[in-house]
Amino acid sequence: MAWTQVYDPLHSWILSTLVAALPILVLFGLLAGLRVKPHWCAMAGAGTAVVVAVTIFGMPFPLAAMSFVYGVGFGVLKIAWIVLAAVYLYDVSVHTGQFEIMKESVAGITADRRLQLLLVAFCFGAFIEGAAGFGAPVAIAGAFMIGLGFQPFHAAALNLLANTSPVAWGAIGTPVHTLAAVSGLPESDLSAMIGRILPITGIIVPFWLVRAMVSWSETVEVLPAILVVGASFSLMQYFWSNHVDSNLVDIAGGVVSLVATVLFLRFWQPKRIWRLEHERGAMSGAGARAPGSVPKHTPGQIAKAWMPFAILSVFVLVWGLPAIKGAMNRATTPVWNVPFLHNAVSRAAPVVTKLTPEAARYDFNWLSATGTGCFFAAIVAGLVLGLGPAQLAQIFWRTLKRMKLAVIAISFMLGLGFTTRYSGLDAVLGLAFTRTGWLFPFFGTYLGWLGVALTGSDTSSNALFGSLQRITAQQLNLDPVLMCAANSAGGVMGKMVDAQSITVATSATNQVGNEGTIFRWVFWHSIALGAVVGVIVLLYAYVFPGAVPHGLTIVK
Repeated sequence: MAWTQVYDPLHSWILSTLVAALPILVLFGLLAGLRVKPHWCAMAGAGTAVVVAVTIFGMPFPLAAMSFVYGVGFGVLKIAWIVLAAVYLYDVSVHTGQFEIMKESVAGITADRRLQLLLVAFCFGAFIEGAAGFGAPVAIAGAFMIGLGFQPFHAAALNLLANTSPVAWGAIGTPVHTLAAVSGLPESDLSAMIGRILPITGIIVPFWLVRAMVSWSETVEVLPAILVVGASFSLMQYFWSNHVDSNLVDIAGGVVSLVATVLFLRFWQPKRIWRLEHERGAMSGAGARAPGSVPKHTPGQIAKAWMPFAILSVFVLVWGLPAIKGAMNRATTPVWNVPFLHNAVSRAAPVVTKLTPEAARYDFNWLSATGTGCFFAAIVAGLVLGLGPAQLAQIFWRTLKRMKLAVIAISFMLGLGFTTRYSGLDAVLGLAFTRTGWLFPFFGTYLGWLGVALTGSDTSSNALFGSLQRITAQQLNLDPVLMCAANSAGGVMGKMVDAQSITVATSATNQVGNEGTIFRWVFWHSIALGAVVGVIVLLYAYVFPGAVPHGLTIVK
C-alpha cells in the first residue's frame, strides 16, 4: 500500500490549512478553554488528526493508524522514559533526605526568591536540559523550586518560561544533529548560526523570567545578578557552539552560569531580600533570613547531597558519547520497519524537490536510550546513599503511579505529532507560512515554534520542517543555513506551550488539573519571545547577512 501526501485537498490553501489545524485547535481548545485533563486532550487531538487525515486528506486508514502507533511507541521510549527516570532520581534524593540539604545549600547562597529562581530554573535547568532534555529540566527544577517554598503554580509556569534558550542543544545536541541530517547542511554551520541567535535571548530570558514574577522596580533591584546569569550563559553558549562542538553547549553554559552566579553572590546581594507573599516578612533588610534560619552544612554534606545529580551528569554524558552509544546499539538494539508504514508514505513538491518516501523504522534502543542512563544513575545514587533493592523498587513504583497520566499524555502527544507528520498535515500548516514572501525570515521562525508546539520537541520540529525551511529559503533567495537555524531557534519558544511540557510540569509539581491555567499564562510569553527571535532572524537576513557562518570547522 503506497500513498502520496496531498497538500491542498479542498483546492483552497486557506480552507485546507484550517482543516489541517483542527487537531491543534481541538487539543489546545480542550486544554486551555474547557480545562479537560491533558491525557484526554491528547487522545482527542490524536483522534481528530486520524479522522482528518483519513476523511479529508485521503490517507489510507492502516497508514494513519500505524503512524499513530509509531508515535506512541516513540513517545514512551524516547521521551516519557527520560522524564520518568529523571523524576525517579529526584524521588530517591528526597527519600534519602539529600534533597533537603540541596535546597538548604541554595537557600544558604541567597534568601532572595528572585535569585533562587535564576539559580534553579535558569542555570540548573539549562544544565539538565543539556544532559537529558525532553521535559526533564521542567520536572526536576520544578520539584526543586517547590521544595524551596515556591508556590506550585510559579514552580511550573516559571520553569516552562526558563526552559527556552537552552532547548536547541538539549539532550547532548540531539536537535542540531537531527536538523543537519534532514536538511543536508553542515552541522557546524547550523550549530554556529543557532549560537548567534539564541545567546541574544539568553540575556533577555533571565530578565523576562524575573519580571514575570515581580514588578519592574523589583526586577531592576537584581539587575546585576541577571546580567551575570545571562552574560555568562550566553557567552559560553556562543563560544561552545561556534568553536567547540554541538554536544555540550548547554552543559557548559549551565555550569559556567551557575558557578559565575554563585561566586558573584558571595560578594553582592540585593539591598532588600524579596520573598513570596505567603511568607512572613516578604521584604526585609539585606541580612535578614526567614523565620528559622537556614541550617549550616559542611562542604562534604553539600557535596553528598548534590551527588545524585553529579552521577546523573556522568551517566548521561557517557550515554551520549558516540562510541559508547554506538557499541550499545550494535549489541542490544533491534531495528524494525514499522508494518504497513515504512516507505509507504511519500512527500511531494513543494515540500521536497522530488517524490521522497518517508522511512518509518523503530529502533528499540532500550539500553542506549537516555532514559536508561538516567534510570541507572538513580539506582547507583540510591545504592551509594544506602538504599537497598527493595526500597529502590518501592520508590520507583510510587514514581510510576504518580507519573502514569503524564506518560499517557506524552505518548498520545507523540501519536498526534507522528500522525500529522505522515499525513502531511504539518506540511500544509508549514506551507501557509511560506506564503509570507520577504517576511518569511520572521514567520519561518514561527514555523519552528509551531513544530515544537505540535510535537513537544525541538528535535521533532527540526525533523518535520528542516527540509521545508531549506527549500523555501532557496526559492526566496534567503540563506538556507539561516532559515534552518531559525527553525530550531524559533522552536525553543514553543517549548513552553506544548501540551507535553505542560503535562510534565503539572505532574512534577502536583498540579494535575491546572494545565489550562498554566497554558493561558505562558502563551503570550511564548508568542512575544518567538517574535523577538523572529526580529533577530530578520536582521540577520537583511541587515547582517555576512554574519551567517559557512564552512566552519569545529571539534567533533
